[in-house]
Amino acid sequence: MSGYGHGDDERTFAALPPARGGAFTRTWWGLTWLKALEDTALDNQQLKAGRRHARAGAVGAVSVRPGRITAVVKDRDGTAHRSDVLVREFSEEEWERLLDLAVDSAGRIAALLDREMPPHLVEDAAAAGLDLLPGIGDLDPECGCEAWDHCPHTAALCYQVARLLDEDPFVLLLMRGRGERTLLDQLQARSASRAAAPPGRDGSDRDGAPGGVGGMPGVSAEEAYASAFLLPPLPAPPDLPAAPGRVPSLDTDTEPEPGVDPAALEFLAADAAARAHRFLAGALGPDGDVPEFTGADLTEADPTGSDLTADQDAVRLAAGSPAPWIAARLATGSGRSRADLDLATRAWRFGGAAALAVLEEEWTPDAEASARAGARLAEAWEDDERPVLRRAGGARWTVVGAEAQLRLGEDGRWWPYLGSAGRWAPAGPPDRDPAAALATAFAAGTT
Repeated sequence: MSGYGHGDDERTFAALPPARGGAFTRTWWGLTWLKALEDTALDNQQLKAGRRHARAGAVGAVSVRPGRITAVVKDRDGTAHRSDVLVREFSEEEWERLLDLAVDSAGRIAALLDREMPPHLVEDAAAAGLDLLPGIGDLDPECGCEAWDHCPHTAALCYQVARLLDEDPFVLLLMRGRGERTLLDQLQARSASRAAAPPGRDGSDRDGAPGGVGGMPGVSAEEAYASAFLLPPLPAPPDLPAAPGRVPSLDTDTEPEPGVDPAALEFLAADAAARAHRFLAGALGPDGDVPEFTGADLTEADPTGSDLTADQDAVRLAAGSPAPWIAARLATGSGRSRADLDLATRAWRFGGAAALAVLEEEWTPDAEASARAGARLAEAWEDDERPVLRRAGGARWTVVGAEAQLRLGEDGRWWPYLGSAGRWAPAGPPDRDPAAALATAFAAGTT
């Protein structure tokens, strides 16, 4: 039930509909509010008349301010009376004590955020001399009907406020002198200040609990939830650099350890910086999405590339067109000839690790997968356009009379290949349609 008003120090709630039967309040703090009214009023008949007014919807919009609640209440004949109920505001010193009690337990903040009045906060506040909820004589009436005690109009207002308190206990805290936003800001600042305070000399925290990982006690779910509010806000994200940072030179007067090549390390550091820059660009983008990477950057199964084998990562690095001496080292390190590495990098650029597997590994589809592949090939072309295909291995079909081949990946996609100098080379990205994949191969062969 939201209110509107003129800032954090006043909230106005629209008139509530008539209450049809049942109790006016369902929460323990709402019942405590009504008990204060019933214990204060001297005339029970006035209370009963006020309850009838409230049930009938005779209470207009309710304005809540520090120390006062106000509404216009109408009699049955339509006569309107401005009615006020005064509640004592807490002093600055009392609020300081209450804030200290509230931040002692994150669970209390969690309850308030969940629009509940934490009973332990009320009990501890009462023990400290702060009656958060009103008691006998705390609801002081003022009404335009000039009654000196609670009249039907102020009683009706109190019954209506009990319904507001059910939905939002911050209404009560506003009566005591603090608006919701102000209160939450002060709680957050106080909690952040406590969190920044150094632990005790013996390694314990400020409450004497053992510090360190081994001594940290567990926390309840409600306290963990409240911590998200109590922690200070994160700093603004940094600006994205225009380009990856420059890799420091490792060419120094000190001889490197045996087997360590400073130039190779500089190359790997530059590659890591470039990829980190692209990830940062995605994280700082409008949607916070990781940017799209080409096959040269990643494996489709793992955009970070963290599950690549050493041989796969060598191909990824080579696909970035490094200096010839680095490409030669990558070929040797991955057990490939330069010609094999050239084919592997060509495949990588078309589809990452999946394309590399289609180039270098053969797999044999089982009977079900073979049947699906045969049916897909049969329906891909019209009868007068279908090429003659000869199966050339477990999952490879060569076009008779043409230097073209289709390879089926384990994910069901078809990869186009062209023959050149007695070897098959990747000709383009994959396609679910074998006819489209073969058209890609023929198009590549004419360029």
